Parts: sequence; C-alpha cells; structure tokens
Amino acid sequence: MTELSRAAALRTLGAAGLTLAATGTPAAASTSAAAGKPAGEHPNIKLIRGYYDAYARNDLTALRERFFAADIVWTIPGHHPLAGTKRGADEVLAFFTELARAGFRADPIALAADGDWVIDLHRGWSTRPEGLDILWALAFRIRGGRIAEAVNFAADQHAADAFFWRRYPLAGIPARLAPRAGD
Repeated sequence: MTELSRAAALRTLGAAGLTLAATGTPAAASTSAAAGKPAGEHPNIKLIRGYYDAYARNDLTALRERFFAADIVWTIPGHHPLAGTKRGADEVLAFFTELARAGFRADPIALAADGDWVIDLHRGWSTRPEGLDILWALAFRIRGGRIAEAVNFAADQHAADAFFWRRYPLAGIPARLAPRAGD
C-alpha cells in the first residue's frame, strides 16, 4: 500500500465523506450481527474509538498518556478565538479544556482507516451555551499507535465561527490593548 501524504488525505477528505454517506459504515468498521461489535476492526479505528471514550470522560491524563504523540499537531479551521494550529500535547489539551467549558460533546457516526490515516465523521454540539450542533470530519494521522496529527473540518464553518465568537469574546478595550508581561 502506498503511504498517503497529508496533502492527499486533506484533498480527498470530501470524497471519503461522500463515500461513507453513500455506502454506510465502511468495511473496516463493519459489525458482526452476533456480537454487535466491529469485526476485524482496524487497530487505528480502535485507537480513535478509545480516544473518543477518553474525550467523553474529559480524561486529559489518558489523552496525554495513551492517545497523543508528544509532538501532536491539531489544526482547527476558522476565524474565531480557538482557531489555528495547536502544537504539542499541552496546547491541544488547553484547547480541549476550553471546549469542555462550552460543554462540547462529540458522537462518532463513521470511521474509516487506510494506512496511517483515520477519517472520522461525527456530530459535535455544545451545551454551554446550546446553539452549535453540526457535523464535523476529522483526518487523524496515526504514528506509533498514537495520534500525531488531526485536522478538523466543520460542515458549517460560519456557524462554528459565530458560536466560538459568542462563547469566547475578546476582552474589551482598553484591557485588550494593554501591554502584557514580556512585551
């Protein structure tokens, strides 16, 4: 199997989502009717399912120690206060702490794996305040049994931007323009 580059994965994410929508659960995540659990599940899908379990429990220790590579890179799209690329487990966990303040939840819908990549489609919504409830897709790159990179894609980026601006407004002026320590 040819290694899938980051650029190729990002370009084809839309096509993968359409394929998942058209065909249902991918073969890599098909379930056994008898057991009700995925049969022959790809190890990277198992990793992402475990990640979602830890995320649902807000278990930051498990996320750091079991699921995240130390040099993880997590990209959040958009034009809002939480957008941008987080580098390292500390930055990613700080981002997750902020999501927890908004009561953000995620419910996986479909997972597909190919080589080092897992594509995830999930429902993501807020509870504090309510108001954001959209589909998200993530492209996870797995290295050494851990998440080395994740790139989020919002089904409605405008709604995500508007929500995060409401939840995390800028400080008022003059506080926002005041010199900071080290400046």
